[in-house]
Amino acid sequence: MSQNFLEMRNITKVYPNGVVANENVDLICGKGEIHALMGENGAGKSTLMKILFGIEQPTSGTITFKGEPLDLKSPLDAIDKRIGMVHQHFMLDEDLSVTDNIILGMEPKKGLSLDYEMARKIVLATANRYKLNVDPDALVMDLDVGKKQKVEILKALIRGAELIIMDEPTAVLTPQETEELFEQFKILRDEGHTIIFISHKLREISSICSRATIMRAGKGLGSYDLENVTIQELSRMMVGRDVVREIEKTKPAPGEKKLEVKDLTVVNDELNVVVDNVSLTLHAGEILGIAGVEGNGQREMVDVITGLADEYTGTVEIAGVHLTTKNPVREARDLGLFHIPEDRLTYGVMADGSISDNLISNRFTSPEYSKFGFLDSKKIEKLADTLIEEYQVKTDSKFTPMRMLSGGNMQKVVAAREMSEDIEVLVADQPTRGVDVGTASFMYDQLVKIRDGGAAILLISADINEVMEMSDRLIVMYDGKISGYFDNLDNLTEEELGYYMLGLKQMSPEEIEEVTR
Repeated sequence: MSQNFLEMRNITKVYPNGVVANENVDLICGKGEIHALMGENGAGKSTLMKILFGIEQPTSGTITFKGEPLDLKSPLDAIDKRIGMVHQHFMLDEDLSVTDNIILGMEPKKGLSLDYEMARKIVLATANRYKLNVDPDALVMDLDVGKKQKVEILKALIRGAELIIMDEPTAVLTPQETEELFEQFKILRDEGHTIIFISHKLREISSICSRATIMRAGKGLGSYDLENVTIQELSRMMVGRDVVREIEKTKPAPGEKKLEVKDLTVVNDELNVVVDNVSLTLHAGEILGIAGVEGNGQREMVDVITGLADEYTGTVEIAGVHLTTKNPVREARDLGLFHIPEDRLTYGVMADGSISDNLISNRFTSPEYSKFGFLDSKKIEKLADTLIEEYQVKTDSKFTPMRMLSGGNMQKVVAAREMSEDIEVLVADQPTRGVDVGTASFMYDQLVKIRDGGAAILLISADINEVMEMSDRLIVMYDGKISGYFDNLDNLTEEELGYYMLGLKQMSPEEIEEVTR
């Protein structure tokens, strides 16, 4: 195995505002290697990979690929040099077929027309070679998350990628889907492809990668052979301290009913039933987990509960009051419901607003911060300073625009805003997606603290470890319905939960009736 397949040497990236994202970072990968890139949010991993894929240009440093120097001005340059990237958020057109998505921009022609049959044969041949089982004629909108992941990998391979950057590829996969993906990684590795695997899941890194490069605060801490380091050592190097992986929480003491959903049904614009007669209850002082592969009705259910959607049948009751459809978002807020959204960029932040602006955005009408229509800037700045410190947001200033923060620090700002009020119900939708082990550990502590303070927490997560460890009770959703309900998680295994998430197991209606109690 060549040790010089990829060499990134002394990579430094300084943005015009003076922020140093990378400082003299080295990354060296061999051919036919699965190499982990690890670090906290804000450590500089994304910037380094954007440089490798031509999205950003380094301020200084050199890149050598297959013995040749690289000067990448765009992702098209990277693709031309046989470098591919599978982004955490898929870059697919939902309305097109698998084949259309894969060959977009490189369509085979028959005369002046698209040779669709040839395109289809190319997709099938590549899928068969790498055991990526995908129907070339299927519409992307009809695929589950695992299949969409395969389509993205096929896109990179058909464009000739010899090095593939995988950004958090298992974030939304079940254990069974993750195991299948890793088998495909091994096939790619054995075929001579190099994979850079960005992940916060340390056990996965240990199981599939041979080496890891660790970053912290924009600097490289070196590369390590993973057979020589433990998971605990990796965690300590990433965050600069020991991170307790076991979530410490006492048994819940459920109180009064805080949220009740009855017979909720949601039909989408295509007239498909996406939430099918779902009922649940949530009490003060407990965490009710909702597990499921994305696209099985969780998002639509959350939209109704938080007031973002008003087209549904059934009822939602918060703190004993029925939610109406006049101004449901404001009603839910006034009733004490707070929301950490799955899509923080769309629903969670004002990207061009400052950290301070975002922290005050849900309380600027409060008499505490506003009098006679004028905002009290001193109180607002004091609140921002307090929350930035308490939630460990990495920033030079409370006036920094949100778009300048890493994804993990954006998430901390959203969490600080939503979790620092007087909460009746907190809807935490994928609260730790894409955040490092240190941030996740901090978030778990905060959620438990809020639960113990009497709040009711609805936790929606595609991360099986997270939802199993954090939940006091657990619901599984599949195809818009509740497929399983567990009020005792002691004997529940990840594998068993995965079967319910994939619809391979289903509880009877009589068993599921327990959830409405």
